[in-house]
Amino acid sequence: MPVRPRISFARQVLILQVGVVVVVAVLGYGLVAWMLDGRLRDQYGQRALTVARSVAVDPQIAAAVAAGDPAGLVQDRAERVRVRTGALFVVVTDNRGLRLSHPNPLELGRHVSTDPSDALAGREVVRVERGTLGLSARGKVPLYGPGGRILGEVSVGFDARAIDRELGHVLREMSLFVAGAVLLGVVASAAIGRRLKRQTLGLEPYELVELVHEREAVLHGVGEGVVAVDTAGRIAVCNDEASRLLGVAPERGAPAGDLAERGALRDVLTGRRDAANLFVTAGERVLVVNRREVRRHRRDLGAVITLRDRTDLETLARELDSVSTLFDALRAQRHEYANRLHTLSGLLQLGHSEEAADYVGTLMEDAARRAPAPDNLPDPLSDPYLRAFLSAKSAVAAEKGVRLDIGAGSYVPGRVADALDVTTVVGNLVDNAVEAARLGRRRPARVEVELLGDGRDLHATVTDSGDGLPDGLRDAVFDDGVSTRDTAAGRSRGLGLGLARRTARARGGDVTFVDAGTGGPEGCGAVAVARLPGVLGAEAVR
Repeated sequence: MPVRPRISFARQVLILQVGVVVVVAVLGYGLVAWMLDGRLRDQYGQRALTVARSVAVDPQIAAAVAAGDPAGLVQDRAERVRVRTGALFVVVTDNRGLRLSHPNPLELGRHVSTDPSDALAGREVVRVERGTLGLSARGKVPLYGPGGRILGEVSVGFDARAIDRELGHVLREMSLFVAGAVLLGVVASAAIGRRLKRQTLGLEPYELVELVHEREAVLHGVGEGVVAVDTAGRIAVCNDEASRLLGVAPERGAPAGDLAERGALRDVLTGRRDAANLFVTAGERVLVVNRREVRRHRRDLGAVITLRDRTDLETLARELDSVSTLFDALRAQRHEYANRLHTLSGLLQLGHSEEAADYVGTLMEDAARRAPAPDNLPDPLSDPYLRAFLSAKSAVAAEKGVRLDIGAGSYVPGRVADALDVTTVVGNLVDNAVEAARLGRRRPARVEVELLGDGRDLHATVTDSGDGLPDGLRDAVFDDGVSTRDTAAGRSRGLGLGLARRTARARGGDVTFVDAGTGGPEGCGAVAVARLPGVLGAEAVR
């Protein structure tokens, strides 16, 4: 478990940023001061060198030095130059290094305090040296006479304290700038800390680590699919169960609409539709979807969509409905046949054998008029599964007052190889047609199913005597939640046709309504057509 620090993360960031700003400011200040000091010393040295050159080219000074300066001309002219230029000294020497000029007359005739050999050798020199007048930036140049002969040197110096005064003035101004920069850095660091704290909702890093671990454990440990969507409609979280139910493995940041095809599920994922225990289909699965918006401190954080797999329960519910219907049919038939047996028994006990024989004949004629039994189905339907399936559907339809007929053009020579897909597609189409015929105005209510095998493909046409599809619903009835009937309490409607179409299209087939019930044969409602590739066995192509 992460250790809780004694100082909050925001304060640590503030201290660190302030420390960095101060260190950078101090280092920058020192670097600028060092560079400025070197530049000022170089400038003063070049200034001294320029003044020295101007003195060295004075022909009167050169002539006086060559004559030994008996009249003191060199001292006079050198002092005038020193006063005009503000130099610390202007010293002129002979070729032995003896001074012929100096601000202090007592130094005249003495040897210079610094080495004059470079200038006397014909080289110009710029240096910072200490002499009799203190530290100075000085420039030395040779003094030439007639014929290029070196007569001596000219040395000009500027007081180093002037350099320090100018440097100090510049650094004081720069100190204000550095102080302002440090203050701005501290304020910016504090603002960054506050923004960081606001963006993390006041949570510390160790708390964020704990939340991440807990989120991973919860999201990938629950049995429901969970999809988290941010405010921009992008996927923030999609756990393993959601990926399994939706059949996709999306990347973080992908649009939420990419998780599903057009329909109710996609509308829920994109936020165009709210969902509270909404039944939808995803592929061949029936899912219960819920969407909850997430807000914290009046801030919209996105939404969480949960997915529960109800495929098995929905299948069981459908099977239970079929079993319950068959049970009710058997119970009704038991009462009916009990009454007939009682009548037949009474006729025989009273000795009315001819009346009993007539009564038995009447019962057999009535049975022939009822829904076809497996033995009465067309011979071209050789598959026992199809015969049993259609026989069961006939019995269920008969209990609802609907006659289910098998079309005369039906021909399926092969055996069913994928009973589940046939049940899903044909069963849903038949159930939908029976319900439409039962609720329709035409009587007698009837449904006709025509099956045709083409190689390994199965083609099914289901026609009902109902009132047909309302305008604009020929394609919409295949969307999740769209139904032509009212939704009963606690039941899911509008899923069967969509599930049938998805199942067919998954195999490369399709389910469509070729007639909505207005332009079909007289006495017919809607006409649905399904194509199921590869559901018949290999023997169908022989």
